[in-house]
Amino acid sequence: MRLRREQIVATALRLLDDVGLDALTMRRLGQELDVQAATLYWHVQNKEELLDAMAEAMLAGCADGAPEGLSWVERAAELAERLRRALLAHRDGARVFAGTYVAQDNTLRFSDTLVGALRDGGLSARAAAWGCWTIVYYVIGFTLEEQALAGRPGKGPGKGDPERFREALERGAYPHLGATLPHLVSADLDARFRYGLQLLLKGLEAEPEATPPAKARTRPTQADDKRRASRRSG
Repeated sequence: MRLRREQIVATALRLLDDVGLDALTMRRLGQELDVQAATLYWHVQNKEELLDAMAEAMLAGCADGAPEGLSWVERAAELAERLRRALLAHRDGARVFAGTYVAQDNTLRFSDTLVGALRDGGLSARAAAWGCWTIVYYVIGFTLEEQALAGRPGKGPGKGDPERFREALERGAYPHLGATLPHLVSADLDARFRYGLQLLLKGLEAEPEATPPAKARTRPTQADDKRRASRRSG
């Protein structure tokens, strides 16, 4: 059977889930596909191009069926949630996605939809573009930490184990950390993600470059007519 690029990318994502990004090499991918590594280079020039293709594949469907009837803030939040879910769907997904600059359909449609939501909020072209980047960077950064701190199944607790943090606080005087400890070690990552996202979106709502809504034009009242007539006669 002729090897196809889509088959290579799908196998790479499956292998990523099995062994993680550090162990994902072109040689190992070739072994998984039962081909020589050199054969892969007919379809992807190098590992960087492979990672770009994997990042593009992870975003499949993220911009589809954009919810209607929501405010621009709610639409932007929904898109950010979709991006996070897409990255969490694969082991080291955020690491794969970080640093890629893919100019392909899934990525471009997602970005276009997010920028469109921000522009519907009255943001200028610059504010919408940079606001889009800021949201994407927040999602990547949060998810990078989320995946780095999580334990792997069967491997015990990960680096984010609350007990490790509590033990460290007991060895020194950190009154402010101690006072906020329950929140610092909260396992409700969904709530933590949404809290930060809402802070970001509230900042964009207050963006000074936003176009103010047009004022409704009202018909002059009788009192307005009298004031204008008085000014003319004076």
